[in-house]
Amino acid sequence: MAIQDIYPTALRLLGRPVLVVGGGPVAARRAKGLLDAGARVTVVAPYACPALNDLAAAGLLDWQPRPYRSTDVDGAWFVQTATGNPAVDAQVAADAEAQRIWCVNASDHEASAAWTPAVAVVDDIKIAVNAGGDPRRAMVLRDALATALETGDLPLRRRRARADAAAGAVALVGGGPGDAGLITVRGRRLLGQADVVVADRLGPRELLAELAPDVRVIEVGKTPGHHPAPQAEINRILVDEALAGHRVVRLKGGDPYVLGRGGEEAEFCRQRGVEVEVVPGVTSAISVPAAAGIPVTHRGLAKGFSVVTGHEELSEVPARSDHTVILLMGVAQLRDSAASLARAGLPAATPVGIVENGYLPNQRVTIGTLETIADQAEAASVANPAVIVIGDVVRVSPFAPSHFKTADYSTTSPNAPRVAAR
Repeated sequence: MAIQDIYPTALRLLGRPVLVVGGGPVAARRAKGLLDAGARVTVVAPYACPALNDLAAAGLLDWQPRPYRSTDVDGAWFVQTATGNPAVDAQVAADAEAQRIWCVNASDHEASAAWTPAVAVVDDIKIAVNAGGDPRRAMVLRDALATALETGDLPLRRRRARADAAAGAVALVGGGPGDAGLITVRGRRLLGQADVVVADRLGPRELLAELAPDVRVIEVGKTPGHHPAPQAEINRILVDEALAGHRVVRLKGGDPYVLGRGGEEAEFCRQRGVEVEVVPGVTSAISVPAAAGIPVTHRGLAKGFSVVTGHEELSEVPARSDHTVILLMGVAQLRDSAASLARAGLPAATPVGIVENGYLPNQRVTIGTLETIADQAEAASVANPAVIVIGDVVRVSPFAPSHFKTADYSTTSPNAPRVAAR
């Protein structure tokens, strides 16, 4: 049988009688699949393997513990034979053919009137793969397609509204520091299902270009001192779009719950009856320093760290070089922040690293001290997005100069190569 002679289709067997002839593991797998489709399954076999026996004992199918009879196919909509005996399977297939009943003959796929594909289910999508009668090849292809759907490499988004579709929902997706490879698998998958994407300025922007043309992208990105869409407006957009029946992804840089106001957005949606899923992201507070080879903790250097924004009061932060301080959105206030930490008792020689555009091609690392870093940043025109790391852990960076422990150990490294996160 040539593959071009196959007409792919899907059977709706809900409530319809089907026959399985055979009691071994193959028959059990086929019976289970038919039960999952809602069919009324009868099994004819002198012996039933434990899996089939369990299904029969649970009352999920009717097992007739005897040899096959030609009249067993009477009234069936579909027949699966898998006795392991080619002669018996051929007889079942012939009896079904005589009554114009589709039959899968597990003993002889070339003579079989129908083939059972390799099947996988992802959300409400069922993948069925035939591979010229080669079941192992079909399984490999099925698994590859299922993985591509689960990871978002293939779009899961519905193109036709279902009559029974539930109301829309919101997913707060942490997109990581900007590199598309650092979004989670779950986040990528939800992005592929979205009808509407409410996007920040940061995060994996290149993924927006992969969306279908009819996916609406609503830009709400903020820059320091410029908020074109106030938080109240963003909250309203999320709820309105979800109540209109859309799948909404709020694509945020970093992690939604790390200085990202994700908690406010989730609370606002839930108070208005909108379902919310929160997908954690790789926070820039930890990942961007890692891109420059700076750990936020390191044995013998730092046992803990604090994450604050440049707008926050720093007086409560431990003023010790062995406690890492991470400033987000802190470039504009860097001089004031350095002065505040110095007044709190942090030594002037405390190492400071600034990583701009972490994990992106234009990443740049500037390293200095608490005393020098503001002047260095101004001279180098350092700009957001940037993460500032203050503490002895900066010494670990491969971009830190070898004479870092002397009085003069400041440096600027443009276009720094990435350090892969593992």
